[in-house]
Amino acid sequence: MTTYKEIFGKQIKQLSTDPTDAEAEGQIWFNTTEGVFKSVLNVGAWSAGGNMGTARYNAGGAGIQTAALGFAGSTYPSPPTVATEEYNGSSWTAGGNLSVAKLGPFGFGTQTAAVSAAGQVPGSPGFGTATTEEYDGSSWTTVNNMATAGRRNGDAVGILTAGVAFGGNLVSGYTNATEEYDGTNWTGGGNLTTARESFQAAGTLTAALASGGYSGSYTSDVEEYNGTAWSEVNNLPATRGLGSGSGIQTNALIFAGNAGGLTATALRYDGTNWSTEPSMSTARANTASAQSGTADAALGFSGYSPLSNATEEFNTSVFSPIAATWASTTSTPSPSAYSSGASGGTPNAGFMAGGFSPPNAVTNATLNFDGSSWTSSGNLGASKARMNLGVSGTQTAGLSVGGFTPGSLTSVEEYDGSNWTGGGALPTATQQSGGAGPQTSYMMLGTDSDRSEGLSYNGSAWGSEGSSSQGFAYGALTGQETAALAFYGATSPAGTSRSTGEEYNGTAWTTVVPSLPDQGSSGSAGGTSTASVFAGSNATARYWDGTTVGATASMAVSTRGNFYAIGNSANGFLAVNGSPANHSVEQYNEEQQALGYKTLTSS
Repeated sequence: MTTYKEIFGKQIKQLSTDPTDAEAEGQIWFNTTEGVFKSVLNVGAWSAGGNMGTARYNAGGAGIQTAALGFAGSTYPSPPTVATEEYNGSSWTAGGNLSVAKLGPFGFGTQTAAVSAAGQVPGSPGFGTATTEEYDGSSWTTVNNMATAGRRNGDAVGILTAGVAFGGNLVSGYTNATEEYDGTNWTGGGNLTTARESFQAAGTLTAALASGGYSGSYTSDVEEYNGTAWSEVNNLPATRGLGSGSGIQTNALIFAGNAGGLTATALRYDGTNWSTEPSMSTARANTASAQSGTADAALGFSGYSPLSNATEEFNTSVFSPIAATWASTTSTPSPSAYSSGASGGTPNAGFMAGGFSPPNAVTNATLNFDGSSWTSSGNLGASKARMNLGVSGTQTAGLSVGGFTPGSLTSVEEYDGSNWTGGGALPTATQQSGGAGPQTSYMMLGTDSDRSEGLSYNGSAWGSEGSSSQGFAYGALTGQETAALAFYGATSPAGTSRSTGEEYNGTAWTTVVPSLPDQGSSGSAGGTSTASVFAGSNATARYWDGTTVGATASMAVSTRGNFYAIGNSANGFLAVNGSPANHSVEQYNEEQQALGYKTLTSS
């Protein structure tokens, strides 16, 4: 009998703890602490992609996960569409329209060399067409028709110069016909064993897979094509149709569809047997897919019910995601709120200053945080108790800007970890501004006189910066002078919530999020221009990854506006106190990736 050492050239290691790097994939070791043999295997997961511009079902698909094509489809109750969209791995953009609106076309190929053949065209004889069109990355061109007229709801795989289309529905009923395409002409291929439509398909011209389908009822039949003939192989675990597929004949993934009801489940085929993979987030049928994708990098989009523009991506990795969380940590000694901007320092060396402490007191208190406990430090300058101030910098080089006492202030103070001393005064009395960055390179947005004005502080004096497109107050500003982000907040006139997210590059503000979810003022944020977490006046938090705003874990405290924010990175960011005034503190832990360990057992 062959041993592990003979195969891999090494013996099984004995380890007291599991390895933590990706090189552990495929290796076997004995965990002496747990007393078991273990390994690391690829784990699959679905994640949300960018939504299509046009919601549809029964569409055609082509390409791969990072360069996909979606076209045609039903937009019921509106007529079928000619719209084509291209996907770049994150978002969809409009492509050239088809010449004929249809649903249920045969689709295959790549994003720049795709085929749309046959399909259902309302109003045509039998509602079907044999029309074939080719896409070159920008426009469709009509080419030679399929040999079988009026076919719809079949499936196809391959590339433009070597594709195969099979099955479908004719006026006369379900068909088992197969046609092969060489880039110019269609010719007959070997017939399917069972006539049917609405498969989950994968593969190539010479190694195709047709799984499940419908012929009056859903079926679990599976057939493989070798370029000449179809043969029956192991059935699906359960009947299924109206789903999608990706991959090759010996490593295919099928997903979504109808399996006695709409399903989100996914299955993998290894050329012999079927196994379960993680489910999509949304159950739907009549989906489309990137037909030339792989089983480890698949793309599913559109579908119903209801009519959908959603896109989901499937990827495998030796790492499994651990969801982001908020965790309670040491509370402050007393409740407070209304310090604007990002409070100073890091989660293990932070500080907070000023604000409002009930029942009716504006405070000048300063607290330092060492990661586990809060201690009192030097107060803000004499007679300078204030709220709505901007606070930033580090625990040993902090900054306090403006505020309300009552009346707006021009006061600026610098902090050394123990005491506050006067700095260069603001040119205009200011409260409710947002600020970010270190003591000697501080970026501020929003003043009492002009809520869109940007100012910067160099450690002694103030200078002008670019103005944002919308006013900003009570908002979430984070980053630094040359790479700042502005989310949420109020515009002029006061009380109107900002609707956009903007990014600053040191010269000008650019809108990066045209429509913010959960619009609201009273926000705070922590992080950088490429990784930030921010929240408005409630527990809902959002995460910015440098490109898009996405959902993340919600805070435990349901109402936390105008809270103190400590942390110059998203991971470890502290949300401190807040309105209504409280003294709870929560820490944000970013989504992490953990190795997918598997305990090995005998059977």
